[in-house]
Amino acid sequence: MKTIILSLLLGVLAVPAFAADDEKDFKPLFNGKDLTGWHPRRDNTHNVWKVEDGVLVNDLKPGEHGTDLVGDTKFWNFTVRYEYKVPADSNSGFYLRGRQEIQVLGDWKKGEPTKTGDGAIYNFKAPDVYASDREGGWNTVEATVIGNKITVTINGKKVHDGVVCDHATGSELDRNMDQPGPFFLQGDHGAVSFRNIRVKELPKE
Repeated sequence: MKTIILSLLLGVLAVPAFAADDEKDFKPLFNGKDLTGWHPRRDNTHNVWKVEDGVLVNDLKPGEHGTDLVGDTKFWNFTVRYEYKVPADSNSGFYLRGRQEIQVLGDWKKGEPTKTGDGAIYNFKAPDVYASDREGGWNTVEATVIGNKITVTINGKKVHDGVVCDHATGSELDRNMDQPGPFFLQGDHGAVSFRNIRVKELPKE
Protein backbone atom coordinates (compact mmCIF):
# COMPACT_ATOMS: atom_id res chain seq x y z
CA MET A 1 0.00 0.00 0.00
CA LYS A 2 2.84 2.42 0.86
CA THR A 3 4.41 1.72 -2.51
CA ILE A 4 1.15 2.48 -4.30
CA ILE A 5 0.66 5.74 -2.37
CA LEU A 6 4.24 6.80 -3.08
CA SER A 7 3.78 6.07 -6.78
CA LEU A 8 0.61 8.15 -6.86
CA LEU A 9 2.34 11.05 -5.12
CA LEU A 10 5.24 10.92 -7.54
CA GLY A 11 2.81 10.89 -10.44
CA VAL A 12 1.14 14.04 -9.12
CA LEU A 13 4.48 15.76 -8.64
CA ALA A 14 5.50 14.86 -12.19
CA VAL A 15 2.57 16.81 -13.66
CA PRO A 16 3.89 20.26 -14.55
CA ALA A 17 1.99 23.11 -12.93
CA PHE A 18 2.83 26.77 -13.22
CA ALA A 19 2.24 28.80 -10.06
CA ALA A 20 0.29 32.03 -10.39
CA ASP A 21 3.40 34.17 -9.89
CA ASP A 22 5.22 32.08 -12.51
CA GLU A 23 2.57 33.18 -15.02
CA LYS A 24 3.36 36.87 -14.46
CA ASP A 25 3.66 38.85 -17.71
CA PHE A 26 2.31 35.98 -19.83
CA LYS A 27 -0.38 37.12 -22.24
CA PRO A 28 -2.94 34.79 -23.87
CA LEU A 29 -2.66 34.26 -27.62
CA PHE A 30 -5.87 32.20 -27.79
CA ASN A 31 -8.97 33.42 -25.96
CA GLY A 32 -10.65 30.02 -25.74
CA LYS A 33 -13.76 31.33 -27.51
CA ASP A 34 -12.97 32.03 -31.15
CA LEU A 35 -10.12 32.55 -33.64
CA THR A 36 -9.49 36.19 -32.76
CA GLY A 37 -5.78 36.91 -33.20
CA TRP A 38 -5.29 34.13 -35.77
CA HIS A 39 -5.83 33.76 -39.49
CA PRO A 40 -5.57 30.89 -42.00
CA ARG A 41 -2.33 30.78 -43.92
CA ARG A 42 -4.14 30.13 -47.18
CA ASP A 43 -7.66 31.48 -47.52
CA ASN A 44 -8.39 29.30 -50.54
CA THR A 45 -7.69 26.08 -48.62
CA HIS A 46 -10.19 24.07 -46.62
CA ASN A 47 -10.11 25.49 -43.08
CA VAL A 48 -11.49 23.22 -40.36
CA TRP A 49 -10.00 24.99 -37.33
CA LYS A 50 -12.67 25.56 -34.70
CA VAL A 51 -13.06 26.15 -30.97
CA GLU A 52 -14.72 23.55 -28.77
CA ASP A 53 -14.96 23.88 -24.97
CA GLY A 54 -11.98 26.23 -24.81
CA VAL A 55 -9.84 24.07 -27.10
CA LEU A 56 -8.52 24.98 -30.54
CA VAL A 57 -9.26 21.95 -32.71
CA ASN A 58 -8.14 21.02 -36.21
CA ASP A 59 -10.43 18.10 -36.95
CA LEU A 60 -8.98 16.83 -40.22
CA LYS A 61 -10.16 13.46 -41.40
CA PRO A 62 -7.65 10.92 -42.85
CA GLY A 63 -6.64 11.97 -46.36
CA GLU A 64 -8.13 15.44 -45.90
CA HIS A 65 -5.97 18.58 -46.24
CA GLY A 66 -6.50 21.83 -44.38
CA THR A 67 -4.43 24.93 -43.76
CA ASP A 68 -2.04 26.30 -41.16
CA LEU A 69 -3.27 28.81 -38.58
CA VAL A 70 -1.02 31.87 -38.23
CA GLY A 71 -0.90 34.34 -35.35
CA ASP A 72 -1.47 38.01 -36.11
CA THR A 73 1.41 39.25 -33.90
CA LYS A 74 5.15 38.88 -34.46
CA PHE A 75 7.72 38.19 -31.73
CA TRP A 76 11.49 38.14 -31.34
CA ASN A 77 12.72 36.93 -27.91
CA PHE A 78 10.03 35.18 -25.90
CA THR A 79 8.86 32.29 -23.77
CA VAL A 80 5.72 30.62 -25.10
CA ARG A 81 3.63 28.07 -23.22
CA TYR A 82 0.98 25.84 -24.71
CA GLU A 83 -0.67 22.44 -24.45
CA TYR A 84 -1.36 20.05 -27.29
CA LYS A 85 -2.96 16.67 -27.86
CA VAL A 86 -2.46 14.63 -31.02
CA PRO A 87 -4.14 11.37 -32.12
CA ALA A 88 -2.04 8.34 -32.99
CA ASP A 89 -0.14 8.79 -36.28
CA SER A 90 -1.43 12.35 -36.78
CA ASN A 91 1.06 15.09 -37.70
CA SER A 92 1.22 18.78 -36.83
CA GLY A 93 3.70 21.32 -35.52
CA PHE A 94 4.11 24.50 -33.48
CA TYR A 95 6.25 27.04 -35.33
CA LEU A 96 8.46 29.58 -33.55
CA ARG A 97 8.66 32.92 -35.40
CA GLY A 98 6.95 31.07 -38.25
CA ARG A 99 10.22 29.37 -39.22
CA GLN A 100 11.33 26.66 -36.79
CA GLU A 101 9.01 23.79 -36.04
CA ILE A 102 8.61 22.01 -32.75
CA GLN A 103 7.23 18.76 -34.12
CA VAL A 104 3.85 17.45 -33.01
CA LEU A 105 3.45 13.81 -33.99
CA GLY A 106 1.23 11.03 -32.71
CA ASP A 107 4.12 8.59 -32.26
CA TRP A 108 3.55 8.05 -28.55
CA LYS A 109 2.94 4.31 -28.96
CA LYS A 110 6.53 4.00 -30.19
CA GLY A 111 7.83 6.62 -27.81
CA GLU A 112 11.37 7.11 -29.12
CA PRO A 113 13.22 10.41 -29.66
CA THR A 114 13.99 11.07 -33.33
CA LYS A 115 14.77 14.14 -35.46
CA THR A 116 11.31 13.97 -37.04
CA GLY A 117 9.40 12.69 -34.01
CA ASP A 118 7.29 14.39 -31.39
CA GLY A 119 9.15 17.16 -29.57
CA ALA A 120 11.95 17.41 -32.15
CA ILE A 121 13.19 20.62 -33.69
CA TYR A 122 11.97 19.20 -36.94
CA ASN A 123 14.61 17.39 -38.98
CA PHE A 124 17.31 19.30 -37.07
CA LYS A 125 17.59 17.81 -33.58
CA ALA A 126 15.88 14.99 -31.74
CA PRO A 127 14.65 15.69 -28.21
CA ASP A 128 17.18 14.69 -25.56
CA VAL A 129 14.52 12.45 -24.01
CA TYR A 130 11.08 11.35 -25.16
CA ALA A 131 8.89 13.32 -22.77
CA SER A 132 5.52 13.26 -24.52
CA ASP A 133 2.49 11.65 -22.91
CA ARG A 134 2.60 7.95 -23.80
CA GLU A 135 -1.18 7.56 -23.77
CA GLY A 136 -1.96 10.32 -26.24
CA GLY A 137 -3.13 12.79 -23.59
CA TRP A 138 -2.39 16.47 -23.15
CA ASN A 139 1.22 17.66 -23.26
CA THR A 140 2.45 20.84 -21.60
CA VAL A 141 5.19 22.75 -23.44
CA GLU A 142 7.39 25.71 -22.64
CA ALA A 143 9.67 27.03 -25.39
CA THR A 144 12.10 29.92 -25.00
CA VAL A 145 13.79 31.58 -27.96
CA ILE A 146 16.58 34.11 -27.44
CA GLY A 147 18.39 35.12 -30.60
CA ASN A 148 19.10 31.86 -32.40
CA LYS A 149 18.94 29.64 -29.28
CA ILE A 150 15.97 27.40 -28.53
CA THR A 151 15.16 25.78 -25.18
CA VAL A 152 12.13 23.49 -24.87
CA THR A 153 10.56 21.68 -21.93
CA ILE A 154 7.80 19.10 -22.41
CA ASN A 155 5.83 17.81 -19.44
CA GLY A 156 8.45 19.15 -17.06
CA LYS A 157 11.42 17.55 -18.84
CA LYS A 158 13.97 19.63 -20.74
CA VAL A 159 14.28 18.22 -24.25
CA HIS A 160 16.31 21.02 -25.92
CA ASP A 161 18.72 23.23 -23.99
CA GLY A 162 19.99 26.37 -25.70
CA VAL A 163 20.13 24.70 -29.10
CA VAL A 164 21.59 26.99 -31.77
CA CYS A 165 19.36 26.82 -34.84
CA ASP A 166 20.02 29.55 -37.37
CA HIS A 167 17.92 28.32 -40.28
CA ALA A 168 14.31 27.49 -41.07
CA THR A 169 13.27 23.86 -40.69
CA GLY A 170 10.74 23.48 -43.52
CA SER A 171 7.26 24.75 -44.46
CA GLU A 172 8.31 28.10 -43.00
CA LEU A 173 6.52 31.39 -43.69
CA ASP A 174 9.80 32.98 -44.77
CA ARG A 175 13.55 32.73 -44.16
CA ASN A 176 14.13 36.15 -42.65
CA MET A 177 15.99 34.73 -39.67
CA ASP A 178 16.99 38.14 -38.31
CA GLN A 179 13.38 39.38 -38.10
CA PRO A 180 10.55 38.83 -35.61
CA GLY A 181 7.87 36.41 -36.73
CA PRO A 182 4.49 34.96 -35.67
CA PHE A 183 3.65 31.61 -34.19
CA PHE A 184 1.77 29.24 -36.43
CA LEU A 185 0.06 25.90 -35.97
CA GLN A 186 0.47 23.36 -38.72
CA GLY A 187 -2.94 22.28 -39.93
CA ASP A 188 -2.55 20.46 -43.22
CA HIS A 189 -1.25 17.06 -42.08
CA GLY A 190 -3.78 15.73 -39.57
CA ALA A 191 -6.00 16.26 -36.55
CA VAL A 192 -4.59 18.09 -33.52
CA SER A 193 -5.79 20.14 -30.53
CA PHE A 194 -4.16 23.09 -28.74
CA ARG A 195 -5.12 25.06 -25.65
CA ASN A 196 -3.73 27.56 -23.11
CA ILE A 197 -1.42 29.29 -25.60
CA ARG A 198 0.29 32.28 -23.98
CA VAL A 199 3.51 34.21 -24.39
CA LYS A 200 5.88 36.42 -22.44
CA GLU A 201 8.08 38.74 -24.44
CA LEU A 202 11.72 38.89 -23.35
CA PRO A 203 14.20 41.77 -23.70
CA LYS A 204 15.94 42.12 -27.03
CA GLU A 205 19.62 41.24 -26.96
